[in-house]
Amino acid sequence: MDERSEAPARRRIALVVNGNPVEAEIEPRELLLDFLRHRLGLMGAKRSCDVQVCGSCTVLLDGEPVSACCTLAYEARDRQVLTIEGLADAGRLHVLQEAFIEHAAVQCGFCTSGMILTSLELLREVPAPVPEQVRSHLKGNLCRCTGYRRIIDAVVDAGRRLAAEGASS
Repeated sequence: MDERSEAPARRRIALVVNGNPVEAEIEPRELLLDFLRHRLGLMGAKRSCDVQVCGSCTVLLDGEPVSACCTLAYEARDRQVLTIEGLADAGRLHVLQEAFIEHAAVQCGFCTSGMILTSLELLREVPAPVPEQVRSHLKGNLCRCTGYRRIIDAVVDAGRRLAAEGASS
């Protein structure tokens, strides 16, 4: 048997996904996106470019946006992963999710989870961003519907609401 055709040794990982502890045995080359979608059934992060360009697969890893299509599941061991499915709290949508709906910023929805999670990270850094800050922060997230105006309006509005509530998360 050819040694190159053997599957790599599997590794056991433990991580926290959307606040829930998860343990799994993975192949070291398994992508975080595949782990989340196929093993955990979390379909919010989308596969699109596979080269870290479009932002559709964005999840937060220890609070920082990462492209799950280019991040190994092994890199998430002993860390916190937040997907769009984990953003709502006790059945109540996050302010960003509400703002996206109210501003019709969802459009076809393919890029929405990446846009929202990247925006969440922005609102933690800049609680009340102006449109130029939102545009700059979202430059790694592409919308094929080209409706950036509504997305930017939704993020600015969410920032205002969160600032009024005195919270930024």
